[in-house]
Formats: sequence, C-alpha cells, structure tokens
Amino acid sequence: MPAVPYKELRGNGVGERSADIRARVEAARALQLQRGFVNAQIPSGQLRKLCPLDDASERTLEVAIRKLGFSARAHDRILKVARTLADLSGSEHIQAKHVAEAVSYRSLDRVYWK
Repeated sequence: MPAVPYKELRGNGVGERSADIRARVEAARALQLQRGFVNAQIPSGQLRKLCPLDDASERTLEVAIRKLGFSARAHDRILKVARTLADLSGSEHIQAKHVAEAVSYRSLDRVYWK
C-alpha cells in the first residue's frame, strides 16, 4: 500500500460517516449472498470462478507469494479478502490494489502472530 501523505494524516478532513460505511458493508454482504457464499466461505473449487484476476492482479499475487513465501492456504485467503475489498469498493472485478491490500493484511498477520 502506498504511504499516506503527511498533510493528509494531519489534515482536518472528515472521514467517512458510519452510516455510509454500514451501507457499503450491507451492499457487499448482499452481493456475496447472491453469489451463494459469503466470501470467507467460498469453497476452493469456486475460487477461480468467483475471484478471477486480471493480468496486473495476477502479477501482484504471484510476486507476493514468491517473495513472501505464502502457502496455498494463504493464497486462497488472500483471494477471498481481495474479493471482499473489491465488493466493498463497488468493483465488479478484483483489481491489483485489492490484491495488494489483502497481501498487506496477510503480512500483518504473520508479524502479529510470530
């Protein structure tokens, strides 16, 4: 994830309202249920169908797995989280930024649980 500019961190900007966040989460959840599964419960056999990646997303995931040594289980979890991030942003397709964010969360898990 790119660093947040200092001025943005220190600014007096107003964040997203809780009601708006709730609406995005509810819309994402409804979309997931239309697919037949909440993203966390997508069966491995359905991952490629429900979490297709474009070339940029595929490269981002491949580099992360190679450099960080993620397991097959981590690969699947990253895809599920990336799908959720895409859903929350209103994107039909998983983008490289969603994969990168999901990888960053997985990397944080490694640091935290060591």
